[in-house]
Amino acid sequence: MPTFTALTTLRDKSRAEALAEACEDLIPEPTGVGVFEVEDGSGTWEVGAYFIEQPDDIALSLLAAAHDAKPFAISELPETDWVAHVRRELAPIRAGRFFLYGSHDADQVPQDCVPLLIEAAMAFGTGHHGTTQGCLQALHDLDTKGFRGKNVVDVGCGTAVLAMAAAKIWQGIVLASDIDEVATDTAAANVACNDLDGRVEIVTCAGFDHARLREKAPYDLIFANILKGPLIALAPDMGESCEADGYVILSGILNEQAEDVKAAYNAQGFDLVDHLTVGEWSTLCLQKRP
Repeated sequence: MPTFTALTTLRDKSRAEALAEACEDLIPEPTGVGVFEVEDGSGTWEVGAYFIEQPDDIALSLLAAAHDAKPFAISELPETDWVAHVRRELAPIRAGRFFLYGSHDADQVPQDCVPLLIEAAMAFGTGHHGTTQGCLQALHDLDTKGFRGKNVVDVGCGTAVLAMAAAKIWQGIVLASDIDEVATDTAAANVACNDLDGRVEIVTCAGFDHARLREKAPYDLIFANILKGPLIALAPDMGESCEADGYVILSGILNEQAEDVKAAYNAQGFDLVDHLTVGEWSTLCLQKRP
């Protein structure tokens, strides 16, 4: 069965939310409506509605005009086996010594690597995004230089790729947290798939707002692969939670946003160690001053 999408953009969050609410009253009724901030620093918001019947293009045009949005772009999507599609698209990835793969590519795992199994059906942070690849490369580089993490946390962990990578190469328990329960459930499944039960501990919380994370601080390495805004907001907590001479590896940052993030962390006592780029995305490795 084909499905349909209707997408538009506008420059005001409250109007975007009002437009999304109005879309829910359309006939035929959408199966879902979402509001997302476009991650390019422009302050643009996208409103998307999803249908299993051809949407009413006239009604959509009237809604767009009433809410000062661009005209909706309506697309028909053919019926797709999305897991099979993702398996085709998510070829194995090498980042430093780490090799990320799905079970369908288990026969391609090389000998000289640290393997990380991420199933195609769990493609919420699979490592194929440039931000995750940059973080894995930064981890590899720190380890190559002789650093050994003894107390590590992955804040905003998604599927816990970074926490699992650290647990694969170092001893001890790695903590991982995310605000989204779907993410932490997926992370737990990935941890089990990689035989890391008992090595990666997962909690659900925002930032460091959990007794377990506060109890284990200060950390000698903190991962945070999220977005510019939350990274800057977390900078004071990062400064308090990272030990002297410890490191933070930050990503989810567009290249043009990197200087703002560097400045926020410099103000909290961090100096830049490395700035990696993968496509349009930056990864920053910073060290806290003694």
